[in-house]
Amino acid sequence: MGMAANIKHEIRFVGGLLRLLRRIKPITLDSDVLICDDIEEAVDKYPDNVAFEDETRKLTYREFEALANRYANWAAGRNLKRGDTIALIMHNRVEYVAAWFGFSKIGVTTALINNNLTGPALAHCLNISGGFNVISDEDCWQAVDDARGLVERDMMLWVLGLGEANESNNRRDFDNAVRSASSVRPQRSIRKGLTNRDTALYIYTSGTTGLPKAARITHTRARTYMRAFAGATGSTQKDVLFNVLPLYHSTGGLVGVGSVLLNGGRVVTRRRFSATNFWPDVKATGATMFVYIGELCRYLVNSPENPDERAHKLRLAFGNGLRPDVWEEFQSRFNIGNILEFYGSTEGNVSLFNFGGKAGAIGRVPGYLKSQLNLRIIELDDNGEPIRLPNGMCKLVRVGDTGEAIGVIGSSVKHDFTGYADKAATQKKILTDVFKKGDRWFRTGDLMRQDKDGYVFFMDRLGDTFRWKGENVSTAEVEQHLSEAEGVQEVIAYGVEIAGQDGKAGMVGLVLDPDTSFDAKAFAARAEAELPTYARPIFVRIMESASTTGTFKYRKVDLVADGFDPDKVKGVIYVRGGEDGYQEMTKAIRKDILSGKMRL
Repeated sequence: MGMAANIKHEIRFVGGLLRLLRRIKPITLDSDVLICDDIEEAVDKYPDNVAFEDETRKLTYREFEALANRYANWAAGRNLKRGDTIALIMHNRVEYVAAWFGFSKIGVTTALINNNLTGPALAHCLNISGGFNVISDEDCWQAVDDARGLVERDMMLWVLGLGEANESNNRRDFDNAVRSASSVRPQRSIRKGLTNRDTALYIYTSGTTGLPKAARITHTRARTYMRAFAGATGSTQKDVLFNVLPLYHSTGGLVGVGSVLLNGGRVVTRRRFSATNFWPDVKATGATMFVYIGELCRYLVNSPENPDERAHKLRLAFGNGLRPDVWEEFQSRFNIGNILEFYGSTEGNVSLFNFGGKAGAIGRVPGYLKSQLNLRIIELDDNGEPIRLPNGMCKLVRVGDTGEAIGVIGSSVKHDFTGYADKAATQKKILTDVFKKGDRWFRTGDLMRQDKDGYVFFMDRLGDTFRWKGENVSTAEVEQHLSEAEGVQEVIAYGVEIAGQDGKAGMVGLVLDPDTSFDAKAFAARAEAELPTYARPIFVRIMESASTTGTFKYRKVDLVADGFDPDKVKGVIYVRGGEDGYQEMTKAIRKDILSGKMRL
């Protein structure tokens, strides 16, 4: 890169960072200005602009807040108050953000629950939310009703669009319930005493073990996410964001929404992503920005040409997980002016931004800003544990080498780590005595490397979690539920790479009871009943024994290396599909998977 280009590049990077820092500067941990105050400020400034739009309706900022106020006043009328929790499980729609915005006005926390969950996983999330009230919609309420028997408390279920015919003792139509509630903004005095340290939301994240964990999203964190991207994207009230990511995740629900909502722009949301409708929708809505996860971009690149794919007004795409092999084709084919890749986890305190647009990098920490940005990369041993020097401290990796990313935990907004609702789970993510006695650092569980220019690249997940379909899959959760399947003696779950696919596809190695054959139909039914769609194994490998090598971790490494290649694997491999739910893997099927002809 020439000197002039280098200077231009540096100005772009610093400019983006300054916009971001300017927006988050007013946030302090003990402030009584909360996330609802930030949104109310935008409402007062842009009352007649369109705030939200879905497939069926549009709401101006004034209408959006009137709806939120009804929800707030309804909840207050039911004696819900600060410290209480309401669970929210519905598809993307204009009411979604209005609901949690409204509840935050009276200090009530909202648990945002993944709408793919059913059965035990859904019941677990409802249990740990602590809520006695669940807000749902016509598409999700049945799953909540079905999971009731596994929930340890009585819950009242409120359903948008339920209609009186479907009401019962513990299930009510939510539209009717809020109709008489006031649309007047609740007095700010109701939340007197609350600070940014208090919990605004619970967002569920699959950790390295077990069922989903409830990450505690304080007002600080919610405000930081929303304000950071209102600054980082440089959006104005003329911007229109196209957002098909789920609103129960922080990328779609806080990062995406905040990017335009705080600046008077419009959020266009859709129930789910559709590769066929994406470009016609982007064109028709006049979208100027969209928020992505890498898998969405890969789907678009692998889709047939669409007449509208360059006939749009997009100036920026921002998100995370856009891999180097997709980045450049995605940007050039679809004529995307700028791409802003970022890194951050729902519960963590490490954030990175790639304002320079270097393909494949998740962010940058230049040497002159190292003390300002919360990232260090430490060396690990073969078991994934930090290497300790003779003085007991951890060891930084060399430039270009891979290690685990960590962030120092402190008492400022930048260094705050609020953890999970589960205190034991929180402790597992904290590393102490890292560079000096008594210091505390958050373990991201992500392996990264940094180049000489400060650009940071994501390498892999550490431990027993992998990503598929934009979701974290916990191998422990998969093992726990499938180990009780008929005829199964032992289950080892892991993720395998498929060329041309984002993330890793779920695979299980099964040791069956003696003299038992694999019952594909029963196993598929078990997986469907117990696990969300994205966690159900794509591949099943039948093994004689699970004790082929030393430790459990090494055994998984060997299985991952074998992948789903029938030539490498001793024993039969099954792939999801066919009449019985799983069919035997053949070389022809493997070829179709690798070519993209067979969709998983």
